[in-house]
Amino acid sequence: MTELWSDDRLRWGMHELFKLIPNALGALHAESPYQLLIAVILSAQTTDAAVNKVTPALFAAYPTPAALAAASPADIEHFIHTIGLFHTKAKHIQATAQQLVTRFNSTVPQTHPELESLPGVGRKTANVVLGDAFGVPSFAVDTHVTRISKRLPAVSDKASVRDIERRWTTALPKTEWVQGHHTLILFGRQYCMARKPRCAECPLAAYCVTGQELLAQ
Repeated sequence: MTELWSDDRLRWGMHELFKLIPNALGALHAESPYQLLIAVILSAQTTDAAVNKVTPALFAAYPTPAALAAASPADIEHFIHTIGLFHTKAKHIQATAQQLVTRFNSTVPQTHPELESLPGVGRKTANVVLGDAFGVPSFAVDTHVTRISKRLPAVSDKASVRDIERRWTTALPKTEWVQGHHTLILFGRQYCMARKPRCAECPLAAYCVTGQELLAQ
């Protein structure tokens, strides 16, 4: 059985990635917690770049939760039809806007249970919103973070998203959670890709099981 990385090695590894990709930030464009919440819901199973192309017109048409809540899903689809799952996402963001208005006085809530009670909002979305909109220590786990965590390995191949979140938040101080998950996401996009990872350029390769296997080929 492959030995998992220790907390000390995970902290070291993250600090190496901080040097490789300094000051990592989220890629979604948003000017308010409301805009960020909607953008993150839209980003599921599509790229941030694709979302950034549709949100300027969407937010110009619906600048407030009340405006979006009053729209029909069909009208919303007109703005987001170029992204994946746009039928479902139109319904989700309209329903979420309605709940922001009726339950939260048109403001975005700042707790996991409240955020995750909104349509289309899961743990990852809640973590991104809490961290980026409100500065609440949180660690979002997406496909990139999952892939990297299992390749190192920081977790076992059978680890769940919550297992991965717990692993990193146990190893890292709270002050590094938000930057940490953004750094891993960019590392996964730029270096540790699903196909043809750039292991020869990776500062973690000497200790990474997958990296050593690929470099030996």
